[in-house]
Amino acid sequence: MPKSPNQKLKLLYLMEILLQQTDERHPMTVPEMISELARHDVAAERKSIYNDLESLRTFGLDIVQTKSRTTGYYIGARSFEVPELKLLVDSVQSSKFITHKKTLALINTFATGDTDAARSLLADGYIQHNLAYGTGADAFIGSVEYLASADVKTTVNNIRAFEDGDKVFLQTIYNFAGAGEQVAFDIFRFDEDGKIAEHWDNLAALAEPNPSGHTQTDGTMEVTDLDKTEENRELVKNFLYDVMQGNNFDKTPDYFDGDAYIQHNSGIADGVSGLNAALGALAEQGISMVYDEVHMVLAQGNFVLAVSEGTFGGAPTSYYDLWRVENGKIAEHWDVMETIADQSTWQNQNGKF
Repeated sequence: MPKSPNQKLKLLYLMEILLQQTDERHPMTVPEMISELARHDVAAERKSIYNDLESLRTFGLDIVQTKSRTTGYYIGARSFEVPELKLLVDSVQSSKFITHKKTLALINTFATGDTDAARSLLADGYIQHNLAYGTGADAFIGSVEYLASADVKTTVNNIRAFEDGDKVFLQTIYNFAGAGEQVAFDIFRFDEDGKIAEHWDNLAALAEPNPSGHTQTDGTMEVTDLDKTEENRELVKNFLYDVMQGNNFDKTPDYFDGDAYIQHNSGIADGVSGLNAALGALAEQGISMVYDEVHMVLAQGNFVLAVSEGTFGGAPTSYYDLWRVENGKIAEHWDVMETIADQSTWQNQNGKF
């Protein structure tokens, strides 16, 4: 069946319907939205409406969800004039991805319990690499429902967010249902339809400040040097090969500006000297930190995240290292190490990497 000429205006019509027909006393259900769109000769399915609502919300429209016997939506604060909103809609229509905000919207569903929002953001074939959870969109929705039912509310505090091609990588502090604060790195991959299609992560318990007084998440925030993204990615790739994998350890000084190196690992002090002292202390205890394989190196400007596989004290380990590069030298470091669970306990078979 040929599409109506009005189909491409679907998002604009939906915005107009919400602005003109809804308020706190008059929420509108998704079936009602579909019916109203049909009056404009625009076809819509329930799932596409959730996507459109999320897009409008992402761009600043205050869409409020009500939950009683039926779920409804209405426009709350009307801080935008209609001409401004139409410009926003034009941007939504022409933009394939709104990746950064979509990932934040997804992780916040752990706190809000909004399963509709989560469903609208996920691809049907969502691939999960966190080995403690099942794979697929339904498994993710199940986690959101479980956390929403818990006695203690889940908290989500995003610290940093970056984009690299079809991937977004985040640094976030979670407290899942009161189980204790954890620092995490998350990576999300988007498919060609702008849906979140795949996820990797590493988590560790939030610790006390390190010997230099730094926490696992404080430090430099600003993303700069976007024109040097590829140069900085290549620098970190070489550092991983030469130093972290031990192929050319004598090149270590080349990657730093003297002893200047801000460290956020909870057990290591600042400086290259602090790193060497910590590694020496481990060696005295017979503990080795080995990087065998680098799986991903993601970058945006002066920040580079590497995902590596190896062993720590002989135990299979996943390493997520975030480095900040300044003037061609590695200047700051955050990380999360996670022991890879025994395969007999995996809740999915997608592997950690």
